Amino acid sequence: IRGDLSKAQVALIEYSDFECPFCKRHFPTMQQVVSTYGDKVAVVFRDFPLSFHQNAQKEAEAGRCAFEIGGNDAFWKVHDYIFDKTTSNGIGFPLDQLPVAAKEAGVNVAKFQTCLDSGKYAKTVTDEMAGGSSAGVNGTPGNILLDLKTQKSQLISGAVPFSSFQSAIDAMLKIG
Repeated sequence: IRGDLSKAQVALIEYSDFECPFCKRHFPTMQQVVSTYGDKVAVVFRDFPLSFHQNAQKEAEAGRCAFEIGGNDAFWKVHDYIFDKTTSNGIGFPLDQLPVAAKEAGVNVAKFQTCLDSGKYAKTVTDEMAGGSSAGVNGTPGNILLDLKTQKSQLISGAVPFSSFQSAIDAMLKIG
């Protein structure tokens, strides 16, 4: 989670794939949401690795391992590093570079590699993807805006411009 759910009025739940070219293009939009809305909006990242993106599943597991070892900040550093470095073509971020991402995030690389090699988060990632599918996500990026006060939600599919999020978020903030 980027932000503080206890202070936020809106949660932007992003279902994403580290190897999706549209998710890479969408990445700056999420950064703009965070910088524009501050504590009013929290971004919740959810894994949705598409089967035809060869490295996406292991990259999703890597994010989980980084979180386990280094917490929320480590996860986001690995997340940002992968999106910054990948060419997003299914194998755009080589798996042998995941320990480099972990090191850059300040994560103990040996513990990270052990976690990643164990596959302990494989089912967690696939379960999260199933949850996204049941919520109406059918591709990446798939975003759900949730008003945390009213529990009303809105699905926004694809790498849409910031203005699409802005109008929907502003409407939720005015209601609550």
